Amino acid sequence: MKLPRWLPLCLFPLAGFAAEARPQDLFWKNLSALCGTAFEGRVVEGTAPSDAAFREQRLVMHVRACGENEIRIPFHVGSDRSRTWVITRTPQGLRLKHDHRHEDGAEDKVTQYGGDTAAAGTAGRQNFPADDFTAALIPAAATNIWTLMIEPGKMFGYGLRREVEGRRFRVEFDLAKPVAAPPAPWGG
Repeated sequence: MKLPRWLPLCLFPLAGFAAEARPQDLFWKNLSALCGTAFEGRVVEGTAPSDAAFREQRLVMHVRACGENEIRIPFHVGSDRSRTWVITRTPQGLRLKHDHRHEDGAEDKVTQYGGDTAAAGTAGRQNFPADDFTAALIPAAATNIWTLMIEPGKMFGYGLRREVEGRRFRVEFDLAKPVAAPPAPWGG
């Protein structure tokens, strides 16, 4: 069957329309744009007594390693270089894991906890409810929801909510003022 000569003209207006990017892809793009830079932050919300120790330390995040499907962000609390946030692309969205190491690089017994996005989120905010591995590893964290937030050029935020206890913790980093990159995290 021969197609009419005018058919391509009817389809031409659709040629410029690309599939709309998913919120997780836009979030990933915003986060990837920070690769190689470090930023100082401060606790803006902390409801547990242990949060006071974070307020007294210099807090630095370093978007240290960016790959096609994984971004690693060491989070330094004073001289403690044990924490790294690991964000990974999954077929359904994004995953956040907490990689905790000892000074010798060995994994802590409480490590690799976190969760996957359960909803699309936005280009500036993604929520990660605790997964089954986390619930088994840290029963008190079974209801945790971690949130990563980004306002390009302004702020990156890391937050924790534990609704059952009314627990809240949030650190915000000033993206307008990069700082010198800190030493490598323990184990990395």
